[in-house]
Amino acid sequence: MPAATGALIIANVLGFLLQLAFEPALTEAFALWIDPDAPFEQIFAAPWQLVTYSFLHGSGLHLALNLFALWMFGADVERLWGARRMLVAYFAAVLTGAAAQIIAVTVSGDGGGPMIGASGGVFGVLLCFGMLFPKRRILLLFPPIPMQARTFVFVYAAIELFLGVTGTAEGVAHFAHLGGLVGGWLVYRYGASLSANT
Repeated sequence: MPAATGALIIANVLGFLLQLAFEPALTEAFALWIDPDAPFEQIFAAPWQLVTYSFLHGSGLHLALNLFALWMFGADVERLWGARRMLVAYFAAVLTGAAAQIIAVTVSGDGGGPMIGASGGVFGVLLCFGMLFPKRRILLLFPPIPMQARTFVFVYAAIELFLGVTGTAEGVAHFAHLGGLVGGWLVYRYGASLSANT
């Protein structure tokens, strides 16, 4: 297990354990609260929430799925890029995921409240994996269809866009996932100087 990927996994597990011990105070303080009528007030009042939301999760299953994907894709990205660039990609995706969800909620006027989960960061790492290893085969759990990593990223992005626009799967921050892809792409495209292997 590469160091940065392992550290992110440990940090997310610790965040979830703290939630179990100190709810609801922890979510109130560290989730990203989005008010569609005043989207920037909470950001100015508690800017740390733009990052800390990503270390909180709604359930053990939510946590497990995110950490499985982080391990599956982040480890290979880190081995190729090194810890620094991988971490920058992850946290850039966390930030762009937050920004995308804030914009979506503000425009639609729906979906306000707390946002939690590492999915934005994970989607950014997934994008990097798909660009770095485009022909790597991925076998989905459901449905069990093997496909190339690049194809998987495009298909998943299209599904997230459809679900976000149609409002399907309410309670899931689909635009945060799409925003995470943007953050990952930006580091893939412009972050070469951060790589330990360049």
